[in-house]
Amino acid sequence: MKNIIQDSSRVFIGTDVPDVYQNPFGANKVYGVVKPINEDEVIKAVQFANAQNMPIIARGANTGDAGSQIPVVGGELIIDVSLMNKVVEVDLETMTLTVEPGITLENVQKIADEHGLMYAPDPASKMSSIGGNVSTNAGGMRAIKYGATRENVRGMHVVLADGTKLALGGKTIKDASGYDLLDLFIGSEGTLGITTQVSLKLVPKPKFNKSMVLAFNDPFTATDTVIEILKTGILPAALELFDRESIKFSESFLNKKFISQTGEAYILLTVDGNELTNINNSLDLIHQIGDKKAIEQIFLNEKEATEAWQMRDSILYGIMNATYFEMLDEVVPINKFADMIRYTKELETKHGIRVLNFGHSGDGNIHTIMMKDALSDDVWQAKRHAFLDDLYKEVYRLGGLISAEHGVGYFKREHFLKMTNQENIHVMKLIKKALDPKNLLNPGKVF
Repeated sequence: MKNIIQDSSRVFIGTDVPDVYQNPFGANKVYGVVKPINEDEVIKAVQFANAQNMPIIARGANTGDAGSQIPVVGGELIIDVSLMNKVVEVDLETMTLTVEPGITLENVQKIADEHGLMYAPDPASKMSSIGGNVSTNAGGMRAIKYGATRENVRGMHVVLADGTKLALGGKTIKDASGYDLLDLFIGSEGTLGITTQVSLKLVPKPKFNKSMVLAFNDPFTATDTVIEILKTGILPAALELFDRESIKFSESFLNKKFISQTGEAYILLTVDGNELTNINNSLDLIHQIGDKKAIEQIFLNEKEATEAWQMRDSILYGIMNATYFEMLDEVVPINKFADMIRYTKELETKHGIRVLNFGHSGDGNIHTIMMKDALSDDVWQAKRHAFLDDLYKEVYRLGGLISAEHGVGYFKREHFLKMTNQENIHVMKLIKKALDPKNLLNPGKVF
């Protein structure tokens, strides 16, 4: 490997591999780490690994929640693309931004903003890499209106397990030219190919946005309200639901109070657009719906909106400060959102694990938080496993899926394989075998 990339500061083999690249949960060690600076070096690294029958893991910013980037079989070559962080092209006429995979979401959003445009996907971790976002089809709070990563990728370069490079999509808006290979690789978690370049769709930045908070006696009434809002045809830029217990963690972390201290559940939403009159009309209609169900409604000024969204964003940081936890990202039909939340609270009592819920209620994506608190490691693992068994059975019974935006990775693999339609799994395995016959790309993930 050192003969292929001769810069010793970008190649680590054997005992020289930093601990941050090793599996924190296992004894198996990786073969090495390479940090390419261009597509050609990625191809050469993949060809080297393929010739040695060596497992390969592509890694970006290491912010993934499902363990897609963690080595689990031992002997892997990790291709860390974090140094491939350049802008290839900003095309203002087609509103397309072409970047390397290691660039962060934060930088992509900043570049778009500098040109009066917006990269719409808004996952929570702004330091996540675009390659990682593509790998998991990351979503975020604006997915309800603008779609997840999948809907905002126009083209990609992908390197297959044997080093073959594919150029998929481009700058066109439509494509009915054969199989949709671009979509196949988005969300495949590095098991089918390694992303080396991405062309992202940009949109004009809305001129105005306004936010409001609605407070409720319980999350079930809040969920009913979400459905009523969406039935009107209003499509908020973000539509979040969280319970009182969740926002308390933000209050503790930020040392400030949420703008509403009434009720046990909240909707926080933003409506954006280029016509202020239309935004105000939408908020007025939402207020009319809220009059029948909410116990408090607050229209937020710009400062209040910034603080309210900061508190929503800080829920996880507050929990992180308090205890070890595991965050899930199940998704159900929006009319089953309340049923799912109700069931998680039943599991809280049944299994003795403290549970919080918040999520992207407009698209049915729930973040259930299981908190370890004072449980011993052995007790936690036993309770966690039983909790997940019950929870995912209910997710599928309600017509939902195991992951909305984090991916299957390593941590959800067992339940994914057990509960997903076996015909679907069979077809996925056929695709995997066709593209990666030696099973070198990210083994132990998804399957």
